[in-house]
Amino acid sequence: YTSGEVRLWDTRTWDYTAPVLEPMHGPGDAGPQPHVSFVRINSSLAVAAYEDGTISIWNLMFGREPTHHYQHNQRIQALALGSEGAAVATASGCEVKVESPNDRGFWQTTATFEIQKLVNFLHLVPDVAGSPVTVAAAEDIVYLLKAEDPGKILHSVYGQPVTCLDVSAREAAFGVKTFGWLLNEPNQILLYNLETSQCLRKMGNSIGDFTCVNLHNSPPNMLVTGNKDRRVRVFDLRTGGSLCSLYAHQLGVSAVQMDDWKIVSGGEEGLVCVWDQRMGTKLWEMHARHPVRHVWFNSHSLITAHIPDEKTPRGCSIMDDDFTTHRKHRGIIYAYEFSVGQLAAESVLPICRSSYDEVTGYNYNIGLAVPYDNI
Repeated sequence: YTSGEVRLWDTRTWDYTAPVLEPMHGPGDAGPQPHVSFVRINSSLAVAAYEDGTISIWNLMFGREPTHHYQHNQRIQALALGSEGAAVATASGCEVKVESPNDRGFWQTTATFEIQKLVNFLHLVPDVAGSPVTVAAAEDIVYLLKAEDPGKILHSVYGQPVTCLDVSAREAAFGVKTFGWLLNEPNQILLYNLETSQCLRKMGNSIGDFTCVNLHNSPPNMLVTGNKDRRVRVFDLRTGGSLCSLYAHQLGVSAVQMDDWKIVSGGEEGLVCVWDQRMGTKLWEMHARHPVRHVWFNSHSLITAHIPDEKTPRGCSIMDDDFTTHRKHRGIIYAYEFSVGQLAAESVLPICRSSYDEVTGYNYNIGLAVPYDNI
């Protein structure tokens, strides 16, 4: 939160009271806390980066006090946490720092990398044995950062900035923005092999910038992208061809994820859409006031986060008289449940369970493609 609070939610229970994870307080820390700029979580750790360049790491087993804390001199531009294990990478200015615990459980700085440009995107490569491997995109250069090979450049084309990045265990996919006047070379998604550092595929042929790419959660040999041209595209990594292209959002796509048959996309206008990729049709949509900044789903639940661009709008101070402005400008997090295989009686409200032989009920602001379908 902009108040400096970090809360830990358990989405499996609806009446859960989220505890506040305590920051590491110094002796002279009176006054307002710095804003929280990034949070990440995996099965064992929660990490938060603050506007003043501090990072706090909590072990989810050990309560609300941080187990580790470190500091950058400048504001943090990117934060990455391994999907498993206990490695944290942060980028501030031109410095990338990787921290992880040693064999005895004491946290230490595993590696520090100095690079030439400001880092925009940062990811830890999953399932790596030994010391952590980091992929960082700094303007128009993509670095592969290993402790034994500190400054390896994976990709660099002058004047073609990287617009989004994602990594899997063996590959990195990122969008590049090309020169506007070179019409024969539009914006593309590049796929690189992390072991050989070879470019495997150049995909896409778009006038708009690629704004988000999801390789890590996608099915084998596929990836899903979102673009400023308002389209969601699915690519086959074996051929480089586009499997489907969905006209999704009025103001550009800001978040995407897919599984074997469905795609969930979020847009700058606040719309969340669930698509059936096999038929290329929209199943349902949900709208909120603010842009969709985060989408995550598995077989039974979906989490979306709507975060406003303006973090401290005028009239939202706690001292102001008008609390309506305050509420209107807050972000919101939605947790949805796909109640597959559950008994209907114990999950969804009866009014949302209309079948084909019943009159349609009020659908709670969810725009269904087939109004009589079961949610």
